[in-house]
Amino acid sequence: MSINIGETSVPDLPLFFTMFLIIYLIAYLIVFRNWKPQIRPEASSCLISIFHGTPAVFLASRAVFSSSLTRFSFSSANTASQNTVLDFSVAYFLTDLLHYIVFYPSDVLFIGHHLATLFVFLTCRFLVSHGACAILGLLILAEVTSACQNAWTLAAARKSDPESRLAVKVYDLLSPPFYAFYSVVRGVLGPLFFGKMVASYARGEANGVIPNWLWVSWAVVVGTAITVSILWIWNLWIELFRERKAKLGHDKKVR
Repeated sequence: MSINIGETSVPDLPLFFTMFLIIYLIAYLIVFRNWKPQIRPEASSCLISIFHGTPAVFLASRAVFSSSLTRFSFSSANTASQNTVLDFSVAYFLTDLLHYIVFYPSDVLFIGHHLATLFVFLTCRFLVSHGACAILGLLILAEVTSACQNAWTLAAARKSDPESRLAVKVYDLLSPPFYAFYSVVRGVLGPLFFGKMVASYARGEANGVIPNWLWVSWAVVVGTAITVSILWIWNLWIELFRERKAKLGHDKKVR
């Protein structure tokens, strides 16, 4: 699909990529120019994530539900609107991948995550042109926590700065509800949706449109991502309770 600008038709993917790249540069050079150099790249990454996450949830929801009024299928042919959302997300992940390669080349975990995610999106979009309902359903669950997570991440990046007391307050305020929200989405809803998707493909509902090797590859990527997410939030809960326990112990000693 493409967007018409005047009499010129511009493909979605390069247009979205240019948009995210411009947002990143504005964030790095203007919005966060007074932040410490070591956290400016992370903050800029958060800003493009904000411009991707919540819009992606609404766009993907509209694309999936508008085409699934009669019967939802994990292996149905992609619609034009679904392909547009895939292009939108591919552009974001390409931009963020470039960010990690430039600023954090040793962060193998995130670079690997982005490459694996791009493999899923690109094969769904260009190789088989089927399965967008499944992939966008997972995207909705992955990005519905995005706004809260980015606010939390920005606060976490600034809380060590003595001049930013607000960041400490925001971090402490956001942590428990964000952890709870993330736990429900990534620890309960995500695995349930993922299980239904894999069961559908295992029954052969995608035969003839999505090769076995491909849906198994998708399952490995998504299953690994869900597992890592659960481990990540589990460690954050442990850290939170450890901090609260230490703080209570300190308060008792002061009294």
